[in-house]
Amino acid sequence: MNFNLSNIPDRNQKPRTSGLTMVMDKGLSINEAKNFLSVAHPHVDIVKLGFGTSFVTPNLKEKIEVYQSYDLPIYFGGTLFEAFLIRNQFEDYIDVCKEYGINYMEVSDGSITIPHSEKCGYIEKLTKYGTVLSEVGSKDAEHIIPPYKWIELMRAELNAGATYVIAEAREAGNVGIYRGSGEVREGLVQEILTQIPAEKIIWEAPQKAQQLYFIELIGCNVNLGNIAPTEMLPLEAMRVGLRGDTFHLFLNKEEA
Repeated sequence: MNFNLSNIPDRNQKPRTSGLTMVMDKGLSINEAKNFLSVAHPHVDIVKLGFGTSFVTPNLKEKIEVYQSYDLPIYFGGTLFEAFLIRNQFEDYIDVCKEYGINYMEVSDGSITIPHSEKCGYIEKLTKYGTVLSEVGSKDAEHIIPPYKWIELMRAELNAGATYVIAEAREAGNVGIYRGSGEVREGLVQEILTQIPAEKIIWEAPQKAQQLYFIELIGCNVNLGNIAPTEMLPLEAMRVGLRGDTFHLFLNKEEA
């Protein structure tokens, strides 16, 4: 950091396995990606090319290489996986990942229905090719999954080989673990945490109030996802108590 301040919480250092920040790139240009990384790369852990944007991104390979030049894992959004799957092109999906040097893969079923045992089978198969992130939760706001089911699905997907489970919220943060207003379904979150280790969950939290909730609940080393590139430094400042929302959170504490 640029200067010395006491009572700053102890952030896990990169490469880290908890305290991750996953950034959602929804269409940055190559130059925008370079500019973003010139400022934020010390704080970024994973980059997701959101939903199916990689299909329509010009100079995709060159853009991926920009992220890879910073040793950042990059992966295609789960919607792209589902788009291949519903077209019976699972093997093509694997080939595309190989072609672009992608060794992180997201398995999701937010837009299509997949029998859960089959979903776990895809997770198990993809672990042969790299690190698997599996997303739990539906993109359909009307589809409410009870807490016990979230726990059951997360546990099974971790057992199938997923390194992390992602708690669905969409890029807007208004489904899954959130109500339509963006408010956290607190009872759901806290019940999940009674059974699933916090360090194995990436909480999609695109809104500031959502990020604050999880930092206050779990601490500065909570895993957060779907963060906008422009919000990276504000989030990192909030994680360490240098934003008004968390200014008093870590003062007079020996450890965060």
